[in-house]
Amino acid sequence: MVELIKQGVYLLDGTEVRMDATGMPSADEARENTITYGILRSHDVDGSKGKKMRIRFDAMMSHDITYVGIIQTARASGLEKFPLPYAMTNCHNSLCAVGGTINEDDHVFGLSAAKKYGGIYVPANQAVIHQFAREEMVKCGNMILGSDSHTR
Repeated sequence: MVELIKQGVYLLDGTEVRMDATGMPSADEARENTITYGILRSHDVDGSKGKKMRIRFDAMMSHDITYVGIIQTARASGLEKFPLPYAMTNCHNSLCAVGGTINEDDHVFGLSAAKKYGGIYVPANQAVIHQFAREEMVKCGNMILGSDSHTR
């Protein structure tokens, strides 16, 4: 049975749902006591303790179906060097073409961008974005900004 609860609740010890806030921290205090909030706050470059944060990521990554548009936009905006580690990988869909990848020109562009702006280029058939992110980019407490074929 699913119950719709229209107001905030507290979950105690992972089992008890409590709707009464008596003796409990405020919603702001509870939110600020989460692991997620701690990671976000540690990446806040603004320094103010308000609800708004200016986040700085530790790394970026995207795959061949999106990095061309991202880099072209950055170049048009005056990009001279990637400001943080930027990995350009492959999308699993681009490696499914009969006879090889269908994005060879994108890969040449990605390699040249990595050389020019200091990025990390992963050649076709070496890794896809999800695998490379897990195995090479992720670190505890870090934040990576990434794109996929649904985002730019």
